[in-house]
Amino acid sequence: QVQLQESGPGLVKPSQTLSLTCTVSGGSITTNYNHWSWIRQPPGKGLEWMGTIRYSGTTYASPSLKSRTSISRDTSKNQFTLQLSAVSPEDTAVYYCARSRDARFGVGLDYWGKGTLVTVSS
Repeated sequence: QVQLQESGPGLVKPSQTLSLTCTVSGGSITTNYNHWSWIRQPPGKGLEWMGTIRYSGTTYASPSLKSRTSISRDTSKNQFTLQLSAVSPEDTAVYYCARSRDARFGVGLDYWGKGTLVTVSS
């Protein structure tokens, strides 16, 4: 059973960088055809796919966030991370990490973390 757990600060100031880590257990982030994603849900809005890091280490980001998003991994810790720069209050959301075995972005997400609320406020 794959389990994911998000961690990071719950409050970030405007213009700063939001950094979150997803720790994976019950499976390796380097196992073939595992794709690891970040998704967020602003209050009262729908889910938004932010980006993916594949088992190979290749990363992809949503075009709307690409200039501000960086996704990386630490295979020794079985973790992957999200950095979102120059945040504003519009980036306030519950942030989720999730796994898929479907190469299409945001599709077939079968294991999810519980989510962590990040508020952007001064």
